[in-house]
Amino acid sequence: MTSLSTALYRRPWLTLLMLLAPPLVYLLVFYVAPLGVLLINSFWRLDDFTGQVVPEFTLQNYLALFQPANLEIFLRTAGMAAAVTIACAIISFPLAYYIARYASPRWKGLLYLAVLLPLWSSYLIRVYAWKLILAKEGIVSWFFNTLGLGGLLDAFLSLPGIGGPSLSFSSIGVFLVFVYVWLPYMILPVQAAMERVPRSLLEASGDLGAKPNATFRHVTLPLAVPGVIAGSIFTFSLTLGDFVVPTVLGNSSFYIGQAVLTFQGSSGNIPLAAAFTVVPMVVMILYLLGAKRMGALEAL
Repeated sequence: MTSLSTALYRRPWLTLLMLLAPPLVYLLVFYVAPLGVLLINSFWRLDDFTGQVVPEFTLQNYLALFQPANLEIFLRTAGMAAAVTIACAIISFPLAYYIARYASPRWKGLLYLAVLLPLWSSYLIRVYAWKLILAKEGIVSWFFNTLGLGGLLDAFLSLPGIGGPSLSFSSIGVFLVFVYVWLPYMILPVQAAMERVPRSLLEASGDLGAKPNATFRHVTLPLAVPGVIAGSIFTFSLTLGDFVVPTVLGNSSFYIGQAVLTFQGSSGNIPLAAAFTVVPMVVMILYLLGAKRMGALEAL
């Protein structure tokens, strides 16, 4: 043991290697390797006659992504992810600001608990609960009918692109549930960024004659933007790849996750499913690079 301790003391790089080797091997075997296999599969093709995957290099899967139907899937998914991210940022900012600046330690703990409490229940249970809430016989429709606004809800659901037979089978229903399930992932980074804003900067702004709203616009808000971008990494990426919410509450309009599940499961077209998966991966890599340049990763 003494000789081993001496060897490790004289070779600090060996100690570092021993510490990092297990997690690095785990990441390489269970994370990087499957992604590499996925990328390789995206360049293979499916034999139309036998239905078998042929390991021959081809770009036909990526060319198929530019078909109008597939482009519509990408645009629909990206649009939904952007809308959910913006909505989460708007909703979470006031709450995060209150927790960071005004809440007492007791209330801060209670608000943390309220934000995290939904995450303690099953994701599927929460989604199906919202399906019941938004159903035609659910509490939302009952509330509108009780107020005599059932016609207004029906007119809203008749709008093309966002409506449907009911809120539980519509794009707006998918949007509402996405905002609900991913909102905690936006609140926490924004609140952490708010906590890092030095009070001395706010006091200095007031001492220089700035009004509270000017201090908020020119000091607090710019310093909180990295937290918003950090939260958007979660909300955007999770929406981009989710298939449960659109399957449970959506209509016949496909999203990327549903398309991947269909190509891989129903039709067995693994190469095309892999190509579909590579696209959001590339989008998120570019998104992360942009977020890193803006200092958002420090707020995670």
